[in-house]
Amino acid sequence: MPDDAAARAAAEEESAFSHPAVDPDSTAAYGDHPDQVIDFYAPRGERMPGEAAPLVVVLHGGAWRAPYDRRHITPFADFLARRGFAVANVEYRRGPASPAEGASIPAQGSAIGATGGALAGRWPDTFDDVAAALDALPALVREALPQADPRRTVVTGHSAGGHLALWAAARHVLPKDAPWRTAAPAALRGVVALAPIADFAVAEKLAVCDGAAAQLLGGEAKFAERLPYADPSLLLPTGIATTLVQGRADIDVPEAVAESYADAAAKSGEVVGLTLLEDVGHFPLIDPAADACAVVAEEIAQLAW
Repeated sequence: MPDDAAARAAAEEESAFSHPAVDPDSTAAYGDHPDQVIDFYAPRGERMPGEAAPLVVVLHGGAWRAPYDRRHITPFADFLARRGFAVANVEYRRGPASPAEGASIPAQGSAIGATGGALAGRWPDTFDDVAAALDALPALVREALPQADPRRTVVTGHSAGGHLALWAAARHVLPKDAPWRTAAPAALRGVVALAPIADFAVAEKLAVCDGAAAQLLGGEAKFAERLPYADPSLLLPTGIATTLVQGRADIDVPEAVAESYADAAAKSGEVVGLTLLEDVGHFPLIDPAADACAVVAEEIAQLAW
């Protein structure tokens, strides 16, 4: 049975990575580093004349590791654009090296959670970038995507990007000394987190992505100290509509991680949607060829429209 699960996971990953990357309509920088950029996709679906499109902010996964950049999620961004959404695909610094410094996407068949010698994330750079990108987005959207309605913004992210999506929506409840804390909640319609690494303690117990969460925070010595600034399950309630979409057959980020976040939300007095998909693993959620991807688009639409 474990062999069957691994074979299915490998086939799902191969399908998700089989689509050619889709170039954006435009790209804008939100900082000086080569990874501080956002790709924009104009809505391609049918809309009423003069009607602005909801904006979907996409945060890619890849265990916060440099070999996985935003290119692997561009087919998903294009899928959303063809559904009528305006899309902003955010890049951010991963660690410790970036593609601009010589890293590259691993060959097909390499598990996305495998280290390949790469550490996960940069503290505090990964968080600096997501905060800066979201802060810069309204002005950049006005210039790059005049078809978009920033008042109807939904943030989505896959895996490690799901963590960042939840974190971005929780900046107003960060500890008071956090540099990323905002005075008020973000102006979002909601968050749709896809197989998110949403509870770091559970993720570490399950060795999700080879201990990526601890690496993101700077290693075991810093894990407990930095957890209150980074773990979405400790940043509740947010007051922002949140839905998690999770494959029940996911062996990369098991459903126990999402369920733990949903339980923590409930204990805080907040209701979080949890859509569990039978016979679905980690990658169909961002694979335009998979039925699960259409479910994700519908979850986004329910919040955006």
